[in-house]
Amino acid sequence: MDKDEIHLRRLPAAAPWGPHADSEFHGVDFLPEDLNEAPEETGMRVNKKYSCLPAEEKGIHIINIRAIEDIGYDQHESTLLNSLSKNPDADCKYGLYFRDGKRKVDYILVYHYKKSSAGKTLTRRVHHNDSSARSTKQDQPLPGKGVQLEMGESEPHVDYHEDDKRFRREEYEGNLVEAGLELERDEDTKIHGVGFVKIHAPWNVLCREAEFLKLKMPTKKMYQINQTHGLLKKINSVIQKITEPIQPKVAEHKPQTVKRLSYPFSREKQHLFDLSDRDSFFDSKTRSTIVYEILKRTTCTKAKYSMGKGEGRKKETTLLNKRRKCGKYGITSLLANGVYSAAYPLHDGDYEGENVEPNDRKLLCEEWASYGVFYKYQPIDLVRKYFGEKIGLYFAWLGVYTQMLIPASIVGIIVFLYGCATVDENIPSMEMCDQRNNITMCPLCDRTCSYWKMSSACATARASHLFDNPATVFFSVFMALWAATFMEHWKRKQMRLNYRWDLTGFEEEEDHPRAEYEAKVLEKSLRKEHKHKEKRQYFPEETANKWRQRVKTVMARVKLTDKEKLTWKDRFPAYFTNFVGIIFMVGLTFAIVFGVIIYRISTAAALAISSTPSGRSSVRVTVTATAVIINLVVIIILDEVYGCIARWLTQIEVPKTDKNFEERLIFKAFLLKFVNAYTPIFYVAFFKGRFVGRPGDYVYIFHSFRMEECAPGGCLMELCIQLSIIMLGKQLIQNNLFEIGIPKMKKFIRYMKLKRRRSLDHEEHMKKKQRYEVDYNLEPFAGLTPEYMEMIIQFGFVTLFVASFPLAPLFALLNNIIEIRLDAKKFVTELRRPVAVRAKDIGIWYNILRGIGKLAVIINAFVISFTSDFIPRLVYLYMYSENGTMHGFVNHTLSSFNVSDFQAGTAPNDPMDLGYEVQICRYKDYREPPWSENKYDISKDFWAVLAARLAFVIVFQNLVMFMSDFVDWIIPDIPKDISQQIHKEKVLMVEVFMREEQGKLQMLETWKDKDKRKGENCNNHSPRLSRSHSGSLSSCHSYPLDV
Repeated sequence: MDKDEIHLRRLPAAAPWGPHADSEFHGVDFLPEDLNEAPEETGMRVNKKYSCLPAEEKGIHIINIRAIEDIGYDQHESTLLNSLSKNPDADCKYGLYFRDGKRKVDYILVYHYKKSSAGKTLTRRVHHNDSSARSTKQDQPLPGKGVQLEMGESEPHVDYHEDDKRFRREEYEGNLVEAGLELERDEDTKIHGVGFVKIHAPWNVLCREAEFLKLKMPTKKMYQINQTHGLLKKINSVIQKITEPIQPKVAEHKPQTVKRLSYPFSREKQHLFDLSDRDSFFDSKTRSTIVYEILKRTTCTKAKYSMGKGEGRKKETTLLNKRRKCGKYGITSLLANGVYSAAYPLHDGDYEGENVEPNDRKLLCEEWASYGVFYKYQPIDLVRKYFGEKIGLYFAWLGVYTQMLIPASIVGIIVFLYGCATVDENIPSMEMCDQRNNITMCPLCDRTCSYWKMSSACATARASHLFDNPATVFFSVFMALWAATFMEHWKRKQMRLNYRWDLTGFEEEEDHPRAEYEAKVLEKSLRKEHKHKEKRQYFPEETANKWRQRVKTVMARVKLTDKEKLTWKDRFPAYFTNFVGIIFMVGLTFAIVFGVIIYRISTAAALAISSTPSGRSSVRVTVTATAVIINLVVIIILDEVYGCIARWLTQIEVPKTDKNFEERLIFKAFLLKFVNAYTPIFYVAFFKGRFVGRPGDYVYIFHSFRMEECAPGGCLMELCIQLSIIMLGKQLIQNNLFEIGIPKMKKFIRYMKLKRRRSLDHEEHMKKKQRYEVDYNLEPFAGLTPEYMEMIIQFGFVTLFVASFPLAPLFALLNNIIEIRLDAKKFVTELRRPVAVRAKDIGIWYNILRGIGKLAVIINAFVISFTSDFIPRLVYLYMYSENGTMHGFVNHTLSSFNVSDFQAGTAPNDPMDLGYEVQICRYKDYREPPWSENKYDISKDFWAVLAARLAFVIVFQNLVMFMSDFVDWIIPDIPKDISQQIHKEKVLMVEVFMREEQGKLQMLETWKDKDKRKGENCNNHSPRLSRSHSGSLSSCHSYPLDV
């Protein structure tokens, strides 16, 4: 037989085809009524609407065909599948079209199949639908079934798992055909063992689904967009000329003066829409969305091993019959069960090469997904056109966030430069560096550490001033207002995009239930049914109450068939597991941070013993840097672990819809990753040095490790080091390196696997891959949650502790400039094309951003008042300074300790390390001196400073919150011009429908007048008219019927 012939099922020579004297048969369909009971038999239905092959060709292999009726669709031509064309790849543009080169591929289903052990699998490219046959269904040749084996071939071993998957695919694809889709199968590919099902949605299906989904489509009506006048117009024109070099060179990004009026598509009102070019009326994004909606709601009811034979089938007959009656499998379940291995829409074409035809993907790669255009605006409209509204909104939000970081970075640089300029004028740091003060500090650890000079911490004190100066307070207030302004600016930008993308009035409808939810509901209903059956067995019917019992049984069955729902009782074990799991993960994070604290304390003590005198001065910096690096590594590892745990915890909850699943997953992942990223920073900011005790009465961990203290200049410098290393490390390693390296590594692994499985046939190797084969080798799209999570954590670094690190917005800006192009390149070149999802906002992420913005105000208030020395300086300046300057501030913050009061075994081993005997050492705290009556008790100065700190927190928090709310109130959420345009659209739409109604009324009146005149003419005819005029008389009265 010819290599290119289609092998499906050989017709028996004496098959009972029924009457066909003219050697023809019609509408053959080989679908058995019950595949479980008759796996070897083939049923046949007759449909006279289709004609197929002549019966004399007994050896030909025929595809199963089932005729279906659809609204507004009629079939007139015969169904006949021919062999493959001679140049198939050129006709179908290498997989973008069906084999006829006319019907575009809207979606791809991928499945794995096993070759027959008897020999090489017949190469097939099978059409489920031809241009003249919409409803076509195919039976694949199964191992040892339906195909006559040649001489010498032994019957291959039957794999019931593979059979079950095959039969599920057959039923599911048949249901897709009944839904109106056109399918074409291709197993003759370079990827051996992988088959592809190409799906095309014809025009009538697109119209039907667009009406169901209420898709807004452009009408013929166009209107003028309101333009600015006067001074604003001149300013806008100047801005456009200035920004012209940084605008992307795409048609969608050019400012428009006119806009088409949009209206939800309706088949009854097709005359309102511009249907001059039907091929481009629904773009590829919309077509794939429509097909995906059909794939989600189309079900497959095959039971597991429903086609199996032998013991495995007999043992589970009862349970499987129940599953077959009740179980439904959509595309998500079929993908999860391995019936299909992948499902995705196709990219528009190649993005690189010499002879590549122009397409949106290539344009995006040149004007968006390239590092060379990092200075340009993003072509957001083209991104939305290609990837859909949800992804378009993400990149629009990322662009707005990056733009808003520019003023924050400028102000942060100014604050940092102010600290650099005033460092030599800072009196407290000058006093600490002045060796003439000869301030001797108490040891930092027991026994091994000795006394030390305060002047040795001069470098730390000077560096602290760069971030701990009065300008940082102003910067904290500025960043709080910046966060509020950013949120308001994004809301306005979002409304502009909603208007431009025809999303005004769009409301997300409840999504289809997830496959896991339906399976859980099915399990619950079966369990209830089983309990009711047991009750009926225990209470047999009495003869007198037989009729009443039957009524109760029927009512019980009706209740059982009602739609079951999962209540909180059903989910209680999952909720309890979630609560315990999250508490355990948070406790694990705290335990790791505690372990790092022990490392810092023990390492500092060890370095103090073994280091040289010059090295002892850098012990604090060495311990801090190494501890932060350990924290960074742990954070990166736990981020991946927590992401998997959050997904597992969400899965056991069994949310009903994909939206609920996504929101719960986001909440859990954000909570765990937030705690993971910020716990070490919170420790340094608010806990380190707070619970140390005093010399002679220190606080110990495990009775051996003394709590670590802050440097004389405070913990703000250490907080800055911690924040900068973790922020930069996460951005550099986790975000950029992982995003570039891991996809490249996965792609290389897939390439090597395919290379091992690839045939050595040179002709096949040289054949150009189809589009769907190339896309199959790309990484599947995993959602936007990782992208948003990365930016939200960064937003926290920028806002929460910005008082300690004014350069955080600058580093975030530099990272985001690269991040935008990196994500764009990943979406265009590394990932399969995602299904376009409509969305009018960024969802739960907006609420998380607002929460972080409010939390940032509180945290920065506590950082300024408790972590920095800003409040103690103010208290000293206005309450204790003798000359109104900061001279004497360092001495004021230090308390005295008599070395004779050391506990036994805690005094330094070498008290003469400084070259003289020390009687009094100093430590940072507000306590009474040893010569007072209440020695070492907390002094009044401590309470004065604490009161000032708490007062500052209250005033700062309320003032900044009020200013933020004022910004929210003064800036309207909807721009005035957009609200006017939306109102204008509504008025124009009402006018269009009023004109249409008036036109209908005028037409009806015209018809009535014509009918009336014709009736009068017929009544005025003479009764002597011959019979030949009777036809005209009847025609007079037949006109209204025609109308």
